[in-house]
Amino acid sequence: MTAPKGKSRTDQMVARLREMQISTPDIEASAVVSVDGLIMASSLPGGIEEDRVAAMSAAMLSLGERIATELGRKELEQVYIHGDKGHVFVIAVGQEAVLTVLCREQAKTGMVLLDMKRAVAELAKLV
Repeated sequence: MTAPKGKSRTDQMVARLREMQISTPDIEASAVVSVDGLIMASSLPGGIEEDRVAAMSAAMLSLGERIATELGRKELEQVYIHGDKGHVFVIAVGQEAVLTVLCREQAKTGMVLLDMKRAVAELAKLV
């Protein structure tokens, strides 16, 4: 991703989230959230509260890290939730942020995760 000069960090992150959603149509929504639970950038549809997504994403990652450590699974790679209407993935973006993605039930999860990992590499430079 090459961001035009003059674009804010937030604008660059939102642009990257939108690129990810375009390249993987099974992704319905995404957000970058601080580990403190504050929204940094999002591409969420109307009707989804950014603040709620941010708080829950940060809490999920924190709890997932504690579980992984307690159970001797070393470093947490991702948190995955499978619901009857789709999936939620949460992946750390460096030490300061989290990428949360909502995708359709029939999503090709391997492709979603691959695109997320590519996005994380770029987003980590902006966080």
